[in-house]
Amino acid sequence: MPHSSPDRPEVAVQQDLSAGHELPQPKPHELAIGVDIGGTGIKGGVVDLRNGSLVGERYRIDTPSPATPDNVLPVVRDIVEELQSRETVPVAESAIGVDFPAIVKNGVTWSAANVDESWIGAELRNLAEEHLGRTVYAVNDADAAGLAEGIYGQGRDNDGLIMVITLGTGIGSAIVHNGVLVPNSELGHLEIDGYDAESRASVRAREREDLSWKEYGARLHTYFCRVEALFSPDLFVIGGGVSKKPEKFMPYLEDIRTPMVPAALRNNAGIVGAALWAAGQPGEREHHDQDLRG
Repeated sequence: MPHSSPDRPEVAVQQDLSAGHELPQPKPHELAIGVDIGGTGIKGGVVDLRNGSLVGERYRIDTPSPATPDNVLPVVRDIVEELQSRETVPVAESAIGVDFPAIVKNGVTWSAANVDESWIGAELRNLAEEHLGRTVYAVNDADAAGLAEGIYGQGRDNDGLIMVITLGTGIGSAIVHNGVLVPNSELGHLEIDGYDAESRASVRAREREDLSWKEYGARLHTYFCRVEALFSPDLFVIGGGVSKKPEKFMPYLEDIRTPMVPAALRNNAGIVGAALWAAGQPGEREHHDQDLRG
């Protein structure tokens, strides 16, 4: 199981997720709400922090156009209100986790990918708290997905440095070291052969240039070799829609020394990671771990 760490609630690492036994009905303090803001859809769910599963169905609303703060945040509020109205929910005062496709530092978004440029410099955390009337913690979307994968997914039985690389419209990255997230790595923007890496090795690039899987695999090989040389990770986890087809590209990556596996959580990883990020903050952590106090 993952290490307990200073910024993760211990309730998230108490269960042997490989044991296959059924857990009792979660208590309110074992739950948290996560919201994943994307370019085409905004989705949220109630997360069981003991094992990273969703309690009930996730709730999704199309991202409004234009995707400005004034348009997006009311949708986030509607999603949280719907989730909180369900039967099995966290306490109403608990913090909400929100992930966003941008560099996020201290609750402020410093970039904007697939959303309106008015988000650059926006105070996401403060604005969301105004709309929701409760505490909010914000995190980059790739970091949220990587954190979830590192704690509950492919990283749950692996210590050391785990790198979660998400291949999609761009290339997202997350670094998790012994269960602790190192945020805002943005490794999709590494320079490879004079190009921004995601302009050459993302799924969008493969589709735009009509690359064969062999051609695309060669580009991925170049990218992962560069990342491996820089970080010497203990595990690569590959996420994004392409992770459902590992047989298409993984054969071209076999000589990379670092073990590589497809992501386990896939579409719900952002929701789960956002909830976990909020639950691990000081004050929140103690609330969620109340049954574990000696």
